[in-house]
Amino acid sequence: MTLLENDPDAGLAPLEFAVTRNLAAAAAARRDEILANPGFGTHFTDHMVDICWSVLGGWHRPRVQPYGPITLDPAAAVLHYGQEIFEGIKAYRHADGSVHTFRPDQNGRRLQRSARRLALPELPVEWFVQSLRELIAVDGAWVPSGADQSLYLRPFMFAKEAFLGVRPANKVAYYLIASPAGAYFTGGVKPVSIWLSEDFARAGKGGTGAAKTGGNYASSLLPQAEAYENECDQVVFLDQDRNVEELGGMNVVFVYKDGTIVTPQSDSILEGITRDSILQLARDRGHKVEGRAVSLDEWRQGVASGDIVEVFACGTAAVVTPIGVLKGRDFIDQQPVGELALSLREELTDIQYGRREDKHGWLVRLDG
Repeated sequence: MTLLENDPDAGLAPLEFAVTRNLAAAAAARRDEILANPGFGTHFTDHMVDICWSVLGGWHRPRVQPYGPITLDPAAAVLHYGQEIFEGIKAYRHADGSVHTFRPDQNGRRLQRSARRLALPELPVEWFVQSLRELIAVDGAWVPSGADQSLYLRPFMFAKEAFLGVRPANKVAYYLIASPAGAYFTGGVKPVSIWLSEDFARAGKGGTGAAKTGGNYASSLLPQAEAYENECDQVVFLDQDRNVEELGGMNVVFVYKDGTIVTPQSDSILEGITRDSILQLARDRGHKVEGRAVSLDEWRQGVASGDIVEVFACGTAAVVTPIGVLKGRDFIDQQPVGELALSLREELTDIQYGRREDKHGWLVRLDG
């Protein structure tokens, strides 16, 4: 299947981007210094993509311009009503120097679903993917080549119309910025500890849990701080029925002793592209995969009885990480750490970096 086969946006003419070069771009020596130890989300490339949308003009004025501050009217709708969405995707440098990304059509479609939920316009998938290519065309040198390094791409969209009425905005901006990212784990992947949030909810039934919108992450910050206070790395949320939902920024996966892999699934959980890819690789190996409700009691009792033999989390930044401890107000449960999570992580990252055959056609070249 080709990248955009059966996509309603397929066949659109490419946008004609105006390109304004950054006259204050980082010198090659400075860029190399940053790429030697990029961290995560602290350094940014020299340019960004900007596309406007309005009710009357649709998508228009696509451009690549110098990275820099965005000017907003104090009455811009996003500042008052939070009409905003974003995505997260990576670009990888392969051994031959080429630059690829991973399943960008899925990120484009998820951005559309988020836009629909937040009453924002839907950027066609073809133009979403083109925006990635346009940025790499000018900032490709920022894609690092070190072990487990990547260029993190952050597309986002927000309501920019200046008004204080409660309605969908008539003017919207789409931007794409990029930040070089180092290895998520230094010294090898280590199991993480998870704090069970029982006083706070990440999302509610019929809410915005399945959309990638800033408000969901803002509501996770206080319980995440609670996790740190309890010496835990991450926080896990429950829904109103005390079923496991997801972590602050990652999906949860359970491995049962019969080889079945189960992941919580509901309309309040973000559909993870990394999770979907990991589950497909597990199916390829012959594992049965289920998406269903998983209660906290099933989790704890399954670990205690040995029915659950492995628990891990997955997401764009960390890819896959084993869960070693689940901690609540009155309990500490050690989690079984097996080999499947790390094996699947190795297989997926090998595909992303071009070290293993891409049997599903997930890779898309961005340069050239």
